[in-house]
Amino acid sequence: MDVRLYFCTLMEKDILQQMRANYAMDSLNRDDVNANPFTQFELWFEQAIKAEVNEPNAFILATSTSEGKPSARVVLMKGFDHQGLVFYTNYASRKGKELSDNAYVAVVFNWLDLQRQVRLEGKVQKISEAESIQYFNSRPFESQVSAAVSPQSQEIENKKDLQEKAKQLMIGGRHDVAKPKDWGGYIIQINYFEFWQGRPNRLHDRVAYKKDGDEWKVVILAP
Repeated sequence: MDVRLYFCTLMEKDILQQMRANYAMDSLNRDDVNANPFTQFELWFEQAIKAEVNEPNAFILATSTSEGKPSARVVLMKGFDHQGLVFYTNYASRKGKELSDNAYVAVVFNWLDLQRQVRLEGKVQKISEAESIQYFNSRPFESQVSAAVSPQSQEIENKKDLQEKAKQLMIGGRHDVAKPKDWGGYIIQINYFEFWQGRPNRLHDRVAYKKDGDEWKVVILAP
């Protein structure tokens, strides 16, 4: 069947409008959460790991240009503590260029297996070159090669040239690939947390932390 016709058939039958899930695994109240949002995030992240959520460190990162035009993609969290959240990328990629123009970002972790979502907001800054080198050197050799040969986000004719460059770097099993100059880490200095727990009949639980000077104010949000 033609894909377009199949999609139209779905719409005619209102299948998309009827697609929904009812959430009832857990609840979330102000008294349930830790006073410190970083500690609360660590608790939920540990629970996601124990529940064997697929890639629990994957999150959606939303950036925007200086004019406010947004873009989003999935990246991986590679560090988290009370200083912030760390991820790595190519500084010359689209997100890298947007972050140089506008350092404010939004983040979404979506743990469907636990019927949970976490939203974060904050401002990024680059981590030190030494930290980026240390992490790069800890990556699998094949990942180092990919980072070295790929001009991330740039238009290319095809992948053959990249594959050939990667092949040349991997010949002989060399493991001395240097970190590219335009590759490294960012830390998100978080100023907003929101924890979402799915509940029956769309009356979901939402607990947010808002930065108030050096303190965090905990509030309940309507679903």
